[in-house]
Amino acid sequence: MCQENIDIVITWVDGDDPVHKSKKNKYLTGRNETSHNDIAGAARYRSTGEIFYCIASILRYAPWVHKIFIVTDNQDPHVNEFVAHNFPENKIPIEIVDHTVIFGGYEQYLPTFNSLSIGQMLWRIPGLSENFLYFNDDIFLMCDNKKTDWFYDNKTVLYAKKFNVKLAAFLRWAKHLLQNHKTFGHKDPMLNAAHMMKSDFFFLHPHGPVPMSRTWYEKFYTERPDLLDANIKHRFRHPSQFSSLVCYYLDAYHQGALDVRSSKGVCSFLKPDVHKKGYMARKIAEMQANNKLMFGCINSLSETTEEEQAMFHQWICKRLNIQVL
Repeated sequence: MCQENIDIVITWVDGDDPVHKSKKNKYLTGRNETSHNDIAGAARYRSTGEIFYCIASILRYAPWVHKIFIVTDNQDPHVNEFVAHNFPENKIPIEIVDHTVIFGGYEQYLPTFNSLSIGQMLWRIPGLSENFLYFNDDIFLMCDNKKTDWFYDNKTVLYAKKFNVKLAAFLRWAKHLLQNHKTFGHKDPMLNAAHMMKSDFFFLHPHGPVPMSRTWYEKFYTERPDLLDANIKHRFRHPSQFSSLVCYYLDAYHQGALDVRSSKGVCSFLKPDVHKKGYMARKIAEMQANNKLMFGCINSLSETTEEEQAMFHQWICKRLNIQVL
């Protein structure tokens, strides 16, 4: 059984904050970064209340969580009133952690607008549990979770599938050829990590909670300080960056400390936009019909119509039995 404390870390940004916008604009190079949401497009940083659903789903479906940390850049999502209204009996503490805390000693790389760089540094949160789950703010749980769904008997549980490195490299080449620019999507940092680890495969995990080990990260980067510098120095996502998560999972797999479970049917990924007519209704119907879903991700909700947004807000509030103030 898994008896130790497990914390959850959520990364969050309010991209509509004028101060944040001003900081970001100072570091744009003029190389068309803002036209690509995979680099620095506005949708990458926009918040439409997803953080409330993320936190509500944790409190509703994972009451065993020891503590929730929200990592921000000198911002505050103001969740206390929301939690007090919807979960008056809540005992899980929620703490805001600033980028300056996790980048202590590496302040030259701040401000950063790079989720990959931020994710590399989460293990440096003071007081963080040995095993923890990492959420982006657009991720939400969809059913009751147990500790052992993520960690047990010194093993990490990963919902993923093996993905061939040669196939991933071919797909990246084809994408660059067809789109005529170097995008940097979900699989690209995974492929970079697999190359670095000299592996012919990596574990492709969906957009959802990811289990992490604080001491593994500490050891990995203490032994490779130059690697840490190289991977966090980019203020925006960069094609040279690698996923340290893939490094962790490959290492744990070869050590016999990783329990890989099928990701099929456990996650619903929503990516609406104004050109997908009837998309939200179809996705909600699919989610309602699948009682095996563990978690979901609502990506770039701000990119669709107000009607579609309202449909999602109404559905998830009913699902989580909450009111957004």
